[in-house]
Amino acid sequence: MARILYIFPHPDDESFGPAPAIKQQLNHGNEVYLLTLTKGGATKARHELGLTVNQMGDVRHKEMLAVEKTLGLSGMTVWDMPDSGLKDLCPMDIEEPIRHFIEDLKPDILVTYAVHGISGFFDHLVTHAVVKSVYCEMRKNGADYLKRLALYTLGPDDDTEGHFTLKASKAEDIDCVLQIADNEAQAGLDALACYKTYQEVIDKTGVAKRVHDNISFEFFGEDFNPPASRIDEGL
Repeated sequence: MARILYIFPHPDDESFGPAPAIKQQLNHGNEVYLLTLTKGGATKARHELGLTVNQMGDVRHKEMLAVEKTLGLSGMTVWDMPDSGLKDLCPMDIEEPIRHFIEDLKPDILVTYAVHGISGFFDHLVTHAVVKSVYCEMRKNGADYLKRLALYTLGPDDDTEGHFTLKASKAEDIDCVLQIADNEAQAGLDALACYKTYQEVIDKTGVAKRVHDNISFEFFGEDFNPPASRIDEGL
């Protein structure tokens, strides 16, 4: 069994796609942890609720606690880096705390966004870059417990229509495709439902319609053809 650490920039990133995969990985006996870099307080939804960025961040953090319980995560940590402002930080100021977090947890597998960030949001792109940088540096310096960097993505057959323009990976870049069962898809719906202040966005994006889709990952520096059926395959 593997210890898996997902690193994303915002609340809901874990539920806008990979939640069914997380549930599957837990069902298979893996430990699955989530590190979220911001509280997501800068979302435009705060204006309709009349909340400040800090107040909205506190609300979204409480919603994330419900997600943690719903998915049965092995552990969850939420930091308070500036939402929509990661691009303005020195990358080393993001990399250093991530490195320390990884050193303490010692996961087998890191998971973050693919290089395009799916949505293309700057915070997604920065998170991909800093996590990949930390992974490569730590591997170079002897952190042999890190066995894989998996990059959550959409495949070329996934539906990318919706409120946002989404980006997918080429078929030849996909190294792992998870087949999602009904109970895992339901876990994804239940996780999305925890974000009560974000339901309008969830409806507009149509993300709930995709929870039954297969879930794809790239494996950094690896080439699986045909794609693996588990994120820990071959370790």
